[in-house]
Amino acid sequence: MPNVCLSQFQEEFADFDRPIFEPEMTRTQIHIPTLVRIKEGAVDRVGVYARRNGFSHVVVLHSEGLPPNLLERLHEGLKAEDVSVMHSWPVQEACFEQARKIFPGIPARTRAIVGFGGGKALDVAKYIAFLTGVPCISVPTSLSNDGICSPQSSLTLDGRRKSLPSAMPFGIVIDTKVCLAAPEVLWLSGIGDLVAKLTAIFDWKLAFHASGTPIDDFAALLSDATVFQFIARPNHDLQGMRFLGTALMLNGIAMGVCGSSRPASGSEHLISHALDALGGTPLLHGLQVGVATYLVSLLQKQSSETIATLFQKTGFWRVVESNPFHRADWLEAIRRAPRIKEDFYTVLSSRDCLPEAEEYLRNDPFLRKCVVE
Repeated sequence: MPNVCLSQFQEEFADFDRPIFEPEMTRTQIHIPTLVRIKEGAVDRVGVYARRNGFSHVVVLHSEGLPPNLLERLHEGLKAEDVSVMHSWPVQEACFEQARKIFPGIPARTRAIVGFGGGKALDVAKYIAFLTGVPCISVPTSLSNDGICSPQSSLTLDGRRKSLPSAMPFGIVIDTKVCLAAPEVLWLSGIGDLVAKLTAIFDWKLAFHASGTPIDDFAALLSDATVFQFIARPNHDLQGMRFLGTALMLNGIAMGVCGSSRPASGSEHLISHALDALGGTPLLHGLQVGVATYLVSLLQKQSSETIATLFQKTGFWRVVESNPFHRADWLEAIRRAPRIKEDFYTVLSSRDCLPEAEEYLRNDPFLRKCVVE
């Protein structure tokens, strides 16, 4: 199937029996989840939560290759509450083409879309919910990034990753025991994405002073506070999952509050995007972002010790060192990063940071093991 741009897609389905919604956010209007459950056994109760909110007919978009017992638990819980699953689609890739194929098959009687699994399924579910105007329930099986609750979906379009507007989930259901059973590297990826808020907020303030970029104080405070809540108890256990899940959820809400990715994404994400664009073997988003966050904190001259200590306590450094990045890729990504987004001022815009970054990559005791020749 040939690539189809977003505008062509909207034109193609302009006469579909349900309109494509594009809600306008104002500075006084925010969308936040109504349903929030973060506890052990929550997967089995999705049917209860759906019934309570009048979602009698749902569509499930789940990660391909999800353990059969997990998918069975979800379906059994929905069936027990007389919630009809009209379709259950596996999501192979977080791409626009996947969403384009699924969209016309969403029945008119659909009352909610349930995204179940990893980030790919959740991103596609949020985007389909945005197009159809149907509420979305986000049910992650791991906590690898803040996409579990955000008004954006990271989808591949025309061969490139794009952040497309999507529905802020109506519901967030996090089963802490299910997430704890996921591979540890996914938890560490979530930590890497979480600490990025420290450098992102700093970049946001730099942008305000340098170019007048507006700051939403509440969104900045909300995003910043979530990091320190987790840092206080960064354990890989049920309570640690609850803290990380809560923090990542609130990061997503902070983006919804101000209608911008600024509370959660700064120069560290620009570096990660540039690494993706280089076309090498990509590692988990949160691992890239976590290492970039520490590097950027050195350039910003703030929070470096806090980040390094957290990474030591959780084993983040150990995991990255076992499969290190290539220094040449990182230097090229740092060179490209300031041009990734127009009018997105960060510490990388304030000066030529490449010589400093190269020095840190070669000599910092943590970075020299994580980014090698």
